[in-house]
Amino acid sequence: MQRSSHPWLAVGAAAALAALALAPGPAQATTVTDPVGDFLPTYTGPLNGDMDVIAAGAVINGTDITFTANFDGTIGTTVGGLYVLGINRGGGLPLLTAGSPSVGAGVNFDAVAVLRPTGGSTVNIILPTALAPIALPTVTFSGSSLRAVIPLADLPSNGFTPAQYLFNLWPRDGLGSNVQIADFAPNASSFAASAPEPGAWALMVLGFGALGAMLRRRRTGLAPA
Repeated sequence: MQRSSHPWLAVGAAAALAALALAPGPAQATTVTDPVGDFLPTYTGPLNGDMDVIAAGAVINGTDITFTANFDGTIGTTVGGLYVLGINRGGGLPLLTAGSPSVGAGVNFDAVAVLRPTGGSTVNIILPTALAPIALPTVTFSGSSLRAVIPLADLPSNGFTPAQYLFNLWPRDGLGSNVQIADFAPNASSFAASAPEPGAWALMVLGFGALGAMLRRRRTGLAPA
């Protein structure tokens, strides 16, 4: 009896190791914060909380970028409000400075994700050549927060590796003019996505490898002679 219980103890230990590797760590929790009430002086729309970003972050894995953001009010308060995520894939330029009024100095991007609470969110490649919008169905809005999962396949490199992509979020009360841009998060710069650290991936591989080996050993031991 004592010998037969040992393989299952080993399996349990391997499973625990795999679970530990999958547990979210500090590298996956990086968030940029933005001051409350810091509307752009050029913004002419309503000063509603859903137009004021207070936190944003992104996590990248092998296939997707998961972007999240929080606001100072319930999303949907501003009629026509939407959210543009600027993405710099390596060829980003401060494109908003060319508009009237000039805004967004330091906010470089070559693609955007247009996130619409009313539906119809898209990914738009702008540089080096503008492409047709790509539908982005995996966007959710809940209270004062949003979450979007963007496939990396929709964001081909423009010079950076995906791990080097940079992001900036700006709420708008429409797409007609730069006076409709309410806020930038962060101001005059961008932020990188976080990713699981290499050690976490190694631990996960080790854990699942040990689990598989233990299960195979147990199965062999139970096979009839």
